[in-house]
Amino acid sequence: MTVTRPGRFRLAASLLAALATALALPAAAQDTEDAAPEPALSVELNAADAVEGSCRLTFLVRNDLGADLSSLALETVVLTGDGAVERLTLFDFRELPQDRPRVRQFDLAGLDCADAGQVLINGVSSCDGAGLEPGACMAGLALSSRTEIGLIG
Repeated sequence: MTVTRPGRFRLAASLLAALATALALPAAAQDTEDAAPEPALSVELNAADAVEGSCRLTFLVRNDLGADLSSLALETVVLTGDGAVERLTLFDFRELPQDRPRVRQFDLAGLDCADAGQVLINGVSSCDGAGLEPGACMAGLALSSRTEIGLIG
């Protein structure tokens, strides 16, 4: 005759319940993340090319802020490889439709691309779109670079 102990069953049941809960939590968290992506304004420095005594910077921009932008201008600082400020300028990305990538190019006269170490997005000069909160462009800014020149902010 086998004698069972109720305490063992309670312990096993508690462990199984804890395990089931632990396994379910990451899946629930992932469902929440997949359902509501964060608003973003993706700016990628896609290319840097020497063109007639200038450095042409090519950006790929995607507006996922939830509204068309009628204007976007970014305060930009070009830094040398040593970190010194080479110039301050404004990049006018113009209008950016919602959920559509756009390419914008800016020629920096007198700059050798090899002398540029980083491009700093220092701030947002203008960000206009119907229903956008103030600061939405800066808060949603996601920066990346496919070049040897870093894009920081």
